[in-house]
Amino acid sequence: MYIPKEFIEADSHTLQDFMRAHSFATLVTTHDAVPFASHLPLMLDSRIGSQGGLLGHMARNNPQWQDFAAGMEILVIFNGAHAYVSPNWYEPNPMTVPTWNFSAVHAYGKARILPEAELEATLHILVDEHEKAYPKPWKLALTPVMRERMLSAIVGFEIKLTRIEGKFKLSQNRSEQDQRNVISKLTQSEFGRDVAQSMLKNLERK
Repeated sequence: MYIPKEFIEADSHTLQDFMRAHSFATLVTTHDAVPFASHLPLMLDSRIGSQGGLLGHMARNNPQWQDFAAGMEILVIFNGAHAYVSPNWYEPNPMTVPTWNFSAVHAYGKARILPEAELEATLHILVDEHEKAYPKPWKLALTPVMRERMLSAIVGFEIKLTRIEGKFKLSQNRSEQDQRNVISKLTQSEFGRDVAQSMLKNLERK
């Protein structure tokens, strides 16, 4: 990923928090010599390896899981909030142009396919993770028939991460006054409030 130095985010805790907050990701491999992507919910497990790992599953009918067995490197893209930024929001300068603010994390690694026992255990982990926000969490309880039919229809996997890149393009190349002007304008709009919060958080880290 192309990342100008102003927009590099290298703090591992910040990157992992971002992946957890934006866990519906795009998983990219090369399949039959062309790019292939799936959109999947993935859970970060920081206990896997030195960089953490991602747990997930996909339909067995999805041919992408066959790329895991080939041992190729996998790219997983996590996208955060994004918003258009108007030049009118900067201090007057004839050299300003429109831009787009956004945050993204690219995670790289290799996957292994989970055997059935690990797959079932992982499904319990994933369900519990997503259900914990509800007052009456639903519990996964597989009957023998469900286990036979459902587990055979999916492929579970673990991606052991080897490298993580973060690009947080939040107007860091502008003056602090310009950044605060952009935050103010985005806060007033329905589409930009999440970006404004990210910008403010980034400013307060300085």
